[in-house]
Amino acid sequence: KVIAADFAHSMLQQTRKRGSMLRKLRCVCADAEQLPLADDSVDLVVSNAMLQWCNKPEVVFQEWIRILKPGGLLMFTTFGPETLRELRQAWAEVDRLPHVNQFTDMHEIGDALMGGGWEGAVMDIDRFDLTYKDVPGLLRDIKGLGAGNADTGRHRGLTGKSKMQAMYDAYEQFRRDDNLLAHYEVINGHAWAPQQKQVGNATAIPLNTLNLGSNHGR
Repeated sequence: KVIAADFAHSMLQQTRKRGSMLRKLRCVCADAEQLPLADDSVDLVVSNAMLQWCNKPEVVFQEWIRILKPGGLLMFTTFGPETLRELRQAWAEVDRLPHVNQFTDMHEIGDALMGGGWEGAVMDIDRFDLTYKDVPGLLRDIKGLGAGNADTGRHRGLTGKSKMQAMYDAYEQFRRDDNLLAHYEVINGHAWAPQQKQVGNATAIPLNTLNLGSNHGR
């Protein structure tokens, strides 16, 4: 059974179309910080480019460890703070508003994992540059990746044409060989839910991990 969870209903509609071959696919429209799934009900959690939308990754990690069975696996990717640094600098030359999402550092994510009781956490990072013919092409790609601006202090209205053009002009300093560069920093991580979970003031120990011996009753 595969459960596809997303906050955006339109994304779930796309998932249902693409996953039509999966007979046991279930689509759930949900907030990552309040998942409508039972405790210890999932074997594997896979999250791709989602954490950057969350203001408190540690809360999401708590939800994931809650729904995972003891020993269940978490695999995720998210973006590091150097992602879209060129776009951030271009906007900084236009105004002081936050136009680019602030991505969480890998070490902070690792600390959130360790503080949340995860076991065997492993983190890695990949850095690479993508090239674009123009800034609008880059912006369309960012929207498709879900790496847009989630900053609570961002401008809520439409950005004027003059400001957009000023940003386009400022971005030209990052043109190389007739292409604009955009740096991405992708954080990869995985960890396991503990075999013994802390539940309030008690520790839950799965019976299948205990060696009761042949002399014990059932």
